[in-house]
Amino acid sequence: MPKIKVLIVDDQELILESLNIVLGMEADIEVVGLAKNGQEAIDYCEIAPPDIILMDINMPIMDGVVATEKIKPRFPLAKIIILTSYKEVEYVLAALSHGAEGYLLKAIHPKNLIAGIRVVHTGGTLISPEMADKMIKSMLKSGRSSTMDTRTVEPDVLEKNNEFGLSTREVEVLHKLALGLRNQDIAKALYLSEGTVKNYISNIYSKLNVKGRREAAYKARETGIIDQ
Repeated sequence: MPKIKVLIVDDQELILESLNIVLGMEADIEVVGLAKNGQEAIDYCEIAPPDIILMDINMPIMDGVVATEKIKPRFPLAKIIILTSYKEVEYVLAALSHGAEGYLLKAIHPKNLIAGIRVVHTGGTLISPEMADKMIKSMLKSGRSSTMDTRTVEPDVLEKNNEFGLSTREVEVLHKLALGLRNQDIAKALYLSEGTVKNYISNIYSKLNVKGRREAAYKARETGIIDQ
């Protein structure tokens, strides 16, 4: 009987290795790759699409929501389970709207994680009644499920002004940065670690070709990434 091929995507080494060990003990599951961001996940899919992708949400370079949006149209047979914390549940809506098959909390018991993988592999979904209700209400409110996004940054703005290749999360960080927030405040507002915020800011500087916060904010306003 063929094994369930699983790709694990998370920027934390400890989580990657822990999940690798836990899943590796199951006779019907094979971990085929470990990725630290959404772009690496796409690269793995291009080589050999997995059956299941365990996708973290908050990651540098490309977050889990953007990665889900890019992977599902290109690799429709790959089923995505979002790994989230209690504080990140609101972001799950965006990933589900892009085709993710469900979500699991990172604090889940290993037995339930494995059971969830098997459910999704056989065609099931992992969406609680509460989350399903939120999805329906959000879609009705927005009037367009294909671009539904529960983030603070409007999707229209992201689509129209993202000429520099900034990820959705990088635009969020850029908005906070332009408001004058410190790294600590940005981290608290977006439920990120300060280290992750620093990584995002470094990526933003590189993509915008700027050297500091004031220059980044000025360029973002001049090019229309954020409002004047």
